[in-house]
Amino acid sequence: MRVAIIGAGPSGLVTLKYLLAAENALGTDPVEARLFESEPGVGGTFLARTYEDAELVSSRQLTCFSDFRCQDDEPDFISAKRYVEYLNEYCTHFNLWPYMTFSSIVKSVKKRKDGGHTVTYLISGRQHTWECDAVGVCSGLHVEPSIPEIKGIERVPQVFHSSVLKKRDQFGVGKTVLILGSGETGADVSILAVTSPTKRVVLCHRDGFHLAPKRNPRPRFIFSRQRDPNERPQVPIDVSRASLFDTAYVHPWLRNSNVLWTYYDYYVRMILWTSWGTTHGTDQWIGGKPQGWSTSEIFFNKSGFKVSPYLNVTWKPKAPQGLLRRLRSWTVRTPKIEASEDRKVDLAPWPERIDESGVVVFRDNGRPEYMHMRGEIIKPDIIVFCTGYTHEFSFLEEGKRNSCDYDGNMVRDIWSRDDPSIGFIGFVRPNLGAIPPLAEFQAQLWVLNLLTPERVIGAPLLPRDEPHYRLVSKKHARVRYGVDHESYAYQLALDMGSAPSLGDILRIGYGAEAKEDRSSRSCLWRLPFTWALSANFNTKFRLCGPWRWDGAREVMNTELWDTVSRREIFFGHFTLSIVPMLIFGPMSLLVFIYASLYSLLEELGDVLRAAKVRAFQRIR
Repeated sequence: MRVAIIGAGPSGLVTLKYLLAAENALGTDPVEARLFESEPGVGGTFLARTYEDAELVSSRQLTCFSDFRCQDDEPDFISAKRYVEYLNEYCTHFNLWPYMTFSSIVKSVKKRKDGGHTVTYLISGRQHTWECDAVGVCSGLHVEPSIPEIKGIERVPQVFHSSVLKKRDQFGVGKTVLILGSGETGADVSILAVTSPTKRVVLCHRDGFHLAPKRNPRPRFIFSRQRDPNERPQVPIDVSRASLFDTAYVHPWLRNSNVLWTYYDYYVRMILWTSWGTTHGTDQWIGGKPQGWSTSEIFFNKSGFKVSPYLNVTWKPKAPQGLLRRLRSWTVRTPKIEASEDRKVDLAPWPERIDESGVVVFRDNGRPEYMHMRGEIIKPDIIVFCTGYTHEFSFLEEGKRNSCDYDGNMVRDIWSRDDPSIGFIGFVRPNLGAIPPLAEFQAQLWVLNLLTPERVIGAPLLPRDEPHYRLVSKKHARVRYGVDHESYAYQLALDMGSAPSLGDILRIGYGAEAKEDRSSRSCLWRLPFTWALSANFNTKFRLCGPWRWDGAREVMNTELWDTVSRREIFFGHFTLSIVPMLIFGPMSLLVFIYASLYSLLEELGDVLRAAKVRAFQRIR
């Protein structure tokens, strides 16, 4: 089989790796794979569209691929530059370089009448074609900038998208900067602007945002011990959930309900209020989501914790207001993120237009920030669009170029039910997680279905197993492909038969092979505990299944155990492991018992009805 991969970002590289590994892992014929990349190197958006001081918002523990880990002495959050280096090392480790063609622009992918596809691409202006049986579309979510229309914007001296921002000096000196978009890029660009010699920085939003910390909050009660300044930092927030009874061993009835979401809604509000006295976000006092927000519908802005001190110059109360907040401030101490007192970021609603004199007219959103900015004269010298990217595939045939063309017809958001030979890898966005590890799961499932479809568990995969991992999105929302990282990862693992049962964990953790391994002999208990208490790391699902990897147990017993053991007792193990297990474990057991009895009674009823029909027929 010949397979083309489009894009050499994380998604393309991991797809290429699994196509090449299929011969040994799945016992298939060798795959002839070829990757096409328009840039001169690997990395995708991390190579071509990053800015000064850019740092990953997801932890290295979660972001790294399952069988090629970062070094233990590296920080939890690595820079974009270091991540590109990591991807280069990944290519060298798995010998991917010979299969890649750089500076090649794919112009079209057309289906052949006799089956398969023809890929047309350009190198140095010359056109070439390559025929193949399948295509992995890994061109990424961050390619074509999305530029919303704003009337009168031509009156602003300088306007550009965040994709062309590289360094602080692009803001100049003494300029007023208007930043459109309050996502993670908007927060990063706000920090770059406010720490530059700018005159004023204004951040605009549409419908609120949720500033989240990169690490699990660690408020300290006044009666608790003083922390050692040399103590390791709290665990990253994207690996703070335990999977047992959260995604693992949860009955579908419970999984498809809102019970789990409701618990995390209460937990997030509780930890926010306990830590900072507000439920909008991390020390966030303005710009929160509308009342009634749920964790099932928001994207956590993990760059936001850096910008909140600059917003708080205007909006944070100087003293706690109300009895409850006073009591909280007396009993809880939360580390503060300091900002320069003479610098601030103003918050404003979305611009309605730029008037004839170049002054911004903001929409009246009925919020405090509109009332605050209504009398201000904001005449921007620079507007930066931090408004994301469009989700289109210009090289595909008509009717297949827009993500909307596939609504309701995708299997696990990876391939169309009409044509599994084209896989879309890396086109989901987690609310609290990372795209690269999900892309690895997607690549594993797509390659498995492409080469050995009989090994996919429960094939054909049905839509009824998909709603539980999808985030709720409004009709007008730009991003409608959001997923819950933990739920989506576990579902794909189930589809591949890579999610270990309790028996598998005990066998792998305490079996003869584990006892023969000297490195793990003294810590046989670690693997079961790590499996139960850790987030859904990709390596957990390499212990068994079609993509089993011999090194998975060692990673579980070392790096991932170390990550789990770093959690604090109360605001970590207790609230995110013990309490959910005590609630959802017995609940799942009861639902399993009820569902089993219900199914048994249904079968008994069917038997009795059939016997009654037969008796009636004999009488006649």
